[in-house]
Amino acid sequence: MHGGKVNMKVLIVGSGGREHAIATSVAKSPKVDKIYCAPGNAGIGLIAECVPIGAMEFDKIVAFAKEKEIDLTIVGMDDPLVGGLVDELNNAGLRAFGPKKNAAILEGSKAFSKDLMKKYNIPTAAYETFDDADAAIAYLEKADFPIVLKADGLALGKGVLICNTLEEAKDGVKSIMLDKQFGSAGNRLVVEEFMTGREVSVLSYVDGKTIKTMTSAQDHKRAKDGDQGLNTGGMGTFSPSPFYTEEVDEFCKKYIYQATVDAMAAEGREFKGIIFFGLMLTEKGPRVLEYNARFGDPEAQVVLPRMKNDIIEVMEACIDGTLDTVDLQFEDNAAVCVVLASDGYPVSYEKGLLIKGLEKFDGKDGYYCFHAGTKQTEEGIVTNGGRVLGITAKGKDLKEARANAYEATKWVEFANKYMRNDIGKAIDEA
Repeated sequence: MHGGKVNMKVLIVGSGGREHAIATSVAKSPKVDKIYCAPGNAGIGLIAECVPIGAMEFDKIVAFAKEKEIDLTIVGMDDPLVGGLVDELNNAGLRAFGPKKNAAILEGSKAFSKDLMKKYNIPTAAYETFDDADAAIAYLEKADFPIVLKADGLALGKGVLICNTLEEAKDGVKSIMLDKQFGSAGNRLVVEEFMTGREVSVLSYVDGKTIKTMTSAQDHKRAKDGDQGLNTGGMGTFSPSPFYTEEVDEFCKKYIYQATVDAMAAEGREFKGIIFFGLMLTEKGPRVLEYNARFGDPEAQVVLPRMKNDIIEVMEACIDGTLDTVDLQFEDNAAVCVVLASDGYPVSYEKGLLIKGLEKFDGKDGYYCFHAGTKQTEEGIVTNGGRVLGITAKGKDLKEARANAYEATKWVEFANKYMRNDIGKAIDEA
């Protein structure tokens, strides 16, 4: 049994707020002696040794893991998972946390995941898949609106268009399939019925056969207050979601969670790692909007700080197929994360601006400053991306956590600091 090892060396692959949240949890594990991160960021560099290897440089990652005798590699990001990094590590005799390539397709192809749900009767929106733009347009001419167009492949969460009219839909097909706005992700197109309702995210640990769900979360995707502006990678999150009731949980346990794990196993694509369920709570009950094959960003930043378990024990159980022996537990509280972005994100923004006040988070219990786009320079830590920091705070309930998080956003300053002021506001309506 591998689970008993101490003085472990762990390598985390990725460079965002999610990886900083994972590293923060890993650093709490008594089993871990040394953490490396490739490529990491300035915040991760405070608790781990960052190495200048990109997440898609598989040969270099494998060589580094062998050279340093890494006991566990945690792959945080979607691209390397879909590209097969876990397979490469396993082939080199190394342990890795995350799905293999043939299972990461659950996120890597929208058409695959929709077909899987249809085949195994997992509740989702009605859809059709097209390889040909003319066929897609012919279908749209008879369709009900609004309707949703999705590029099949990975498009950084941005390959989704909601079209209210046939004209908009035709333009959408053109930009995705002909102009290749999202590159090769648009070679195939999924056309889906438009669902309305509240969105909830549920992350889960999976060992191939057993699934253990984590506490729920809800993300704010739009750039501006009141859900206006462009879609982003996520401007903030809260956990738990007050809309994720016992009733919803029971329905999902019965028809969605285990059904998905079993479906992947039946397809010969055993899934070990994280399944992220993006759910829509419709009038007809919960439906799967999408699957991700890794922790959400920024969902990880509110879910992981509330987890009581040693993350290494849970991840090892997923790899070893012993997750059924783990009692997964979360604190009876709440957490809110507010993203501090660079003004102009997600379109264009300035980088390289000095960040002040980061030291104010040191030793503050229940407050976290997760770095998303930062870089260490001689002058100090500077901005290096659209999403710069994720300010997370806990509280006894969502209202208190929200007040704490917004208070903590005042502790840090940089020249083009921008944030939404209504993260978690939906909780006032719950």
